[in-house]
Amino acid sequence: MLLLLLLLVAAWLLWSGLFKPLLLALGIFSCLLTFILIRRMGYFDNELFALHFSFRLFGFWGWLVREVLLSSLEVARIVLDPRLPISPRVVEFKVTAQHPADQAILGNAITLTPGTLTIDLYKGVLKAHTLTEAGARDLMSGEMDRRVARLHAD
Repeated sequence: MLLLLLLLVAAWLLWSGLFKPLLLALGIFSCLLTFILIRRMGYFDNELFALHFSFRLFGFWGWLVREVLLSSLEVARIVLDPRLPISPRVVEFKVTAQHPADQAILGNAITLTPGTLTIDLYKGVLKAHTLTEAGARDLMSGEMDRRVARLHAD
């Protein structure tokens, strides 16, 4: 748990870039308060975030960066086309990943990918908006869901 507190303080220092005494004190206070609240809620166990991803996470990140780049090009092509060939869809599917952290990663990965947006995730059913029918097909193929589910596979 001490590692979590150190990560919070390091993240605050890195992202704020403020090193004046008052602001440092307030930043450390906010990190301590966050740490105490997380501990009281029992949100994390004694393992760092209770996640066991190993090196599979790096492979997933590489694949996700590739998907984001390809989707960015596709969305740019659609937006620049005078006919604006969009066919918006809302799709729902049951997610394979059962761990709450995996489901959050899946929802965020979908939202990070241009042309898709996670609308809701409730009781293992994810609802997402897609810009095109092809995007809906890609999402419904389950490739991203399978890759996220493998992150936690033992």
